Amino acid sequence: MQIQKKISLSRILLGTWDTKTIVAIAIGAALFGVLIDYAGIPIYTNTKLSVAHLVVIVVGALFGPLSAGLVGLFGNFFGDLIAGSGFWPDWWIGNFIVSYIIGLLPLYGARITEDIFTKKQSVIFGITSLLGIAVSFGFISPFLNTLFFGGEEAINFAQGYTAVIADGLVVIIVGIPLLFALAKRYTRQSHIIREERINDGQLATADYSV
Repeated sequence: MQIQKKISLSRILLGTWDTKTIVAIAIGAALFGVLIDYAGIPIYTNTKLSVAHLVVIVVGALFGPLSAGLVGLFGNFFGDLIAGSGFWPDWWIGNFIVSYIIGLLPLYGARITEDIFTKKQSVIFGITSLLGIAVSFGFISPFLNTLFFGGEEAINFAQGYTAVIADGLVVIIVGIPLLFALAKRYTRQSHIIREERINDGQLATADYSV
C-alpha cells in the first residue's frame, strides 16, 4: 500500500534542490551537449535526429521540471560551444521550455521515484510533451531565430518543424518506455528495502511514499 502526501505547487514547479540536483544538472547538461553534437543523425539544415532529450526525461523524472529545463538550456549552450558553429540563444530558449514541460511529471501525479507512472499518465506525458515541442520548436525558436539573426524565415521554420517531428518521435517512442523502466526500477528497490526491514524484525505493514 502506498500513502501519498500532497506536494506543494511550488515544489512541483521548482523541484527539490540539493547537491545531488546541482550535480545532476551539470552532468546532464554536459551529456546533452555531447549527444546533440556527436550522437545525432543530420536530417535537415542544422537539424539532427538526436536522443539528447532522453537525458532531459531522466533528469526531469528524478529532480523536477526546473532541473530538466536547465539541462536543456545549458546543454544546448554547451553543445554550441563544443561544436564551434556559433551560439544560438533562440534554440537555448526553445530547449529550456521543451525540457521544462517534459519534466512536469509530478503536476499530473506521476512520481517516478515512488514507482508511480500509469498508462494514463504516460498518455498525458506524451500529449504535453508534444505540445511543448510543437510550440517551442515549431514557433518560438524559429521566430526568435528570424528576429535575432534574420535569414530566410521559411528555412528557419522548416528547421523548427523538422525538430518537432524528430524530437517528438524520440520522446514518444523511446521516452515513455524509459519512464516505465525507471518506475519499475524504483518498484524493485522499494520491495528490497521492505524485505530487508522485515528480515531485520522491523514492523513494515505499509510502504510510505513522500
